[in-house]
Amino acid sequence: MQPITGQSATSCRITVKVIPSSSRDAVTGWLGEALKLKVRAPAEKGRANKAVEALLTRELGLSNGLVTIVSGHTAAMKIVEISSLRHDELLKLLPIVGK
Repeated sequence: MQPITGQSATSCRITVKVIPSSSRDAVTGWLGEALKLKVRAPAEKGRANKAVEALLTRELGLSNGLVTIVSGHTAAMKIVEISSLRHDELLKLLPIVGK
């Protein structure tokens, strides 16, 4: 499985599948090549997108502003850019649930 869609020397991108309006915020594992995330926020007015960025920031132990949705703002499948992490560093930090 290769969940990383792109990278540079100081950032990488990952595909995520988001389930909004869930009972909890959680990284639940892999769905094909996408990391599946559940967020409590509804998919309205960008709330779920902000919750996705906050969840990944927290789970990866990063500073605010380093996780950004770059594509798929109104879709369940999104591309998220993570600054300050390379591909290999990100894979070490991501949960291995479902792999």
